[in-house]
Order: sequence, then C-alpha cells, then structure tokens
Amino acid sequence: MHTNKDTNTKPNYNGGRKVGVAVWVAQAVLAVVFLFAGGMKVIMPLAALAQQSPLPGLFLRFIGICEMAGALGLVLPGLFRIRRELTPLAAAALTVIMVGAVVVTLATGPTAAAAIPFVVGLLTSFVSHRHWRAARNAPSYASPDLAAA
Repeated sequence: MHTNKDTNTKPNYNGGRKVGVAVWVAQAVLAVVFLFAGGMKVIMPLAALAQQSPLPGLFLRFIGICEMAGALGLVLPGLFRIRRELTPLAAAALTVIMVGAVVVTLATGPTAAAAIPFVVGLLTSFVSHRHWRAARNAPSYASPDLAAA
C-alpha cells in the first residue's frame, strides 16, 4: 500500500523552517550583543561603570557576568546538542535583565533611550517562547521505566 506521506521527514516543532531560521538568527545576534555588553561591564574599571549608571559598579559587573553567561546559554546548547532546555532558560533570564534595563532607563534617562533594551527584551522573550513551545510539543523519548528510576 502506497501513501503520499514522506516517512523520512521529521516534524518541526518550531513552527516551520523559516521561523526556526529566524530564531537561530535572533539567538546569534543576541549572543553577540550580550557578549559585547557583558564583556564591557566586566573589563571596565568600577569607577567608569559607576559614572555611567546610578547603579553600583559591582552590581553592574554582576549583570555583565550574567549577560555573558546568558549569551553562551543562547547558542552553546544548540550547537553542541546538549542540555537544550537551557536555551529558553537563558533567554528568559536575559529578558528579566532587559526588563530591569528598561525600568532603570525610564527612571533615570530619556524615554527614547529605553527603546533599545525594550526591543532586545522582545527578542529574548521571542527566543524563549519559541524554544519552550518546541520543548512542550516535542515527543518524549524516555521510557516510563527510566522516568520512574
């Protein structure tokens, strides 16, 4: 009996090939942005950090380390195909950082300056949402016996 279904294709749980490519492009761009921004916060002297923001320099250094870790979490699990559930977690954590950046920018600076962290936050939430959606829709390959162990 012949069917029209192609049995060699795997289901795409990201919503289509174009969306999957868009997610990877967003992840790569975000990784570069956060590696640069976080790296600058890590290597700049604390006095220079304190001059640029009302926040303490050590806190900004901590945020920089978090941004760099998040950048790595956006791309490394997918590249190495290990612990892929960390990618949406990294994107969600970076979204929280961007929400804080928007709030601080609105409280201390011009409203228009909050547009950049707002857009970056939208991108991180897009990546997080797409990966969690893909993980939720993917079939589970663990046997019931292994899950109980």
